[in-house]
Amino acid sequence: MSDRPLTFLSITGSLRRGSYNAAIARALPGLAPDGIRVVAAPSLRDIPLYDADLQAEGFPAAVTALGDAIRAADGVVIVSPEYNYSVPGVLKNAIDWISRLPDQPFAGKPLAIQSASMGVLGGARMQYHLRQIFVFLDARILNKPEIMVGQAQNKIDADGQLTDAGTREFLGKQLVALAALARQMAG
Repeated sequence: MSDRPLTFLSITGSLRRGSYNAAIARALPGLAPDGIRVVAAPSLRDIPLYDADLQAEGFPAAVTALGDAIRAADGVVIVSPEYNYSVPGVLKNAIDWISRLPDQPFAGKPLAIQSASMGVLGGARMQYHLRQIFVFLDARILNKPEIMVGQAQNKIDADGQLTDAGTREFLGKQLVALAALARQMAG
């Protein structure tokens, strides 16, 4: 696997069109080094609120599609804002659904976390809560480098383009580190 191309799935924890986190997720394919492809996950918009009664009727197609995309990827990058010092409901809901699929897709999966916010902490509190969730799901979380883009409004332009060179470089370094983790685990 050391020279096989890798595919990472990016999951965005915001539904807002103008989201700084969505802008970062859209930038990832262009920041990926040779041999790494980053593809966007299906939207979380079509995943219904988790309900065990609904699950008993069968998993919704949007949940199955996301689960299949996670399983097919060599690694996952979650790019999410912080809501009320924690994980946004839409992302937590998707994770709750995915965690109930047979052959749990996050188990053993290399995973990186990124966040952006207008404040200086860049979503740090959300990241630590998300890490706790993924410990339970047995994902292999990349510890460093951590990506917390503070004051994102100064790094992403009005057209939703990530313009800050330092941030772009740092994001690329995290993708390289995630690739090393994925290759080590396969290895």
